Amino acid sequence: MAATPQIGRGRTGALSLWLWKGVKVALTVAVTFLGLLLVTFVISRYMSVDPVLRAVGDRASQSTYDAMYRAMGLDRPVWEQFWIYLHNVLSGDLGSSFLTKRPVADDLARVFPATLELATVGILIGTLAGIPLGVVSAVKQGRAIDQIVRVLGLVGYSAPIFWLGLLGLLVFYARLGWVAGPGRIDIAYEYSFTVTTGLLLLDSALQGAWDAFGNAFSHIILPGALLGYFSMAYISRMTRSFMLAELAQEYVTTARVKGVPEWRIVWVHALRNAAVPLVTVVALSYAGLLEGSVLTETVFAWPGLGLYLTNSLQVADMNAVLGGTLVIGAVFVALNLLSDLLYTLLDPRTRRQVRP
Repeated sequence: MAATPQIGRGRTGALSLWLWKGVKVALTVAVTFLGLLLVTFVISRYMSVDPVLRAVGDRASQSTYDAMYRAMGLDRPVWEQFWIYLHNVLSGDLGSSFLTKRPVADDLARVFPATLELATVGILIGTLAGIPLGVVSAVKQGRAIDQIVRVLGLVGYSAPIFWLGLLGLLVFYARLGWVAGPGRIDIAYEYSFTVTTGLLLLDSALQGAWDAFGNAFSHIILPGALLGYFSMAYISRMTRSFMLAELAQEYVTTARVKGVPEWRIVWVHALRNAAVPLVTVVALSYAGLLEGSVLTETVFAWPGLGLYLTNSLQVADMNAVLGGTLVIGAVFVALNLLSDLLYTLLDPRTRRQVRP
């Protein structure tokens, strides 16, 4: 009879711990977004570019300029401008873009799927190539294959991505004709299927428009492989480091003494333990591709978030810049939370902290 209250208290304690963790996560997300909005908003208000001139043109009269200045709320204190903007954001209103003359939220919903599709192809290539290369490099430490993998990673880190993009277009598109050129899909296939999710590969495949799928794949494979190479350099290096640490553990020596096959020690036991920190590495690499593909999208004329932000910055379209920054922040926070969740699922030691 005495054990029942202890179990109840244990379950209550575990529930309280999970609730407290949820509250902390919510507070962290709220503070992160608030800080992100505040810093970006203040920087935008003190930029040297005059957003009013960008809106009315440099030949507008003084009265027109003053009217637009008041309409944009720039005559109010900065703290009041930020409060108004924060209220609008929480209401789902990101303002309108001076460049496209459309609501920023609509623009972001239109361009983000293109970046998501490109970054997803890139992270798939980077992960599927980077993890095996990192494992082989760790197993063959100091040998020729290890040196080759390390050199490939060094080139991926060092070479400017826009230079690699231009070189890839010159070789694989202009000279060899193996891939399609800049853009996302040829106009001949653009209306051969209905775009529902914004992911052209997925939409065309689901609707059986395989000609359009092939054309979209031909457009995405070169920039996707370029981003994949960039992420592969980081993932392979981190995989190598994690695997070297795991292969030096006592359980590996014990398994070898017991006669466990080497392939099973490496690809099952050691890699499974190394997969726990690798989750965070892959998640952060994915987030980096989602927000850091500006140069790639510019080189390949890819109509995604990076190109949208670049064009908006050039004309001081701060509503669009702030909205894009908010999306990037949301991506980082969401992927960090996802990696923490997967970390908990993969590492039993973290689950013991909340067991009753």
